[in-house]
Amino acid sequence: MHFQPLLNYIAKHVALTKEETDYLVEHLHYRRYLKGQYILQQGDVCRTSSFILKGCTKLFYVDDTGTEHIIMLGVEDWWTSDIGSFINQTPAEFNIQCLEDTELAQFHYDTIEDIFERIPKLERFFRKVTERGLAAALNRIIRNFSMTAKDRYLFFRATYPKIEQRIPQYMIASYLGITKEFLSKIKKQVAQES
Repeated sequence: MHFQPLLNYIAKHVALTKEETDYLVEHLHYRRYLKGQYILQQGDVCRTSSFILKGCTKLFYVDDTGTEHIIMLGVEDWWTSDIGSFINQTPAEFNIQCLEDTELAQFHYDTIEDIFERIPKLERFFRKVTERGLAAALNRIIRNFSMTAKDRYLFFRATYPKIEQRIPQYMIASYLGITKEFLSKIKKQVAQES
């Protein structure tokens, strides 16, 4: 079953009955994207909240100068969405692009309220997922203000060891808010200290 990783993830937090699981699966959508494809583009309305079954994504913003700023990376068992656009059904501030062939379980905006009405514990589950995501985003902001670039890199490497091997260095640099050249210098320094 395509959705088993999502069901396993949900089961770590709430117990669903067979009837609830069947109803949920009926209302999920499975999507497969190729490497390089966009799940969402700036200006479009985000109509889905997506759970990554397989693959890797980046959520990013392109500023007025055309510079890309990576806000979030996503891999298996993570969520990806422009949450503000999804909740408010307004134009997206961010793009979401696949960095690998990617498979998603998607909750559509038009059906999520029905799911919550039928399975109230999922509304609590999503609230907890959203709260954790907000806490992580705020902690990232604090790290960007308070840590050196080297410390941010070391934190990234320690926290997400598998991601570093899956994405190009310039994307890691963008995520850390530094240039790829500066990241290269940091990596050389870290290698010499090891």
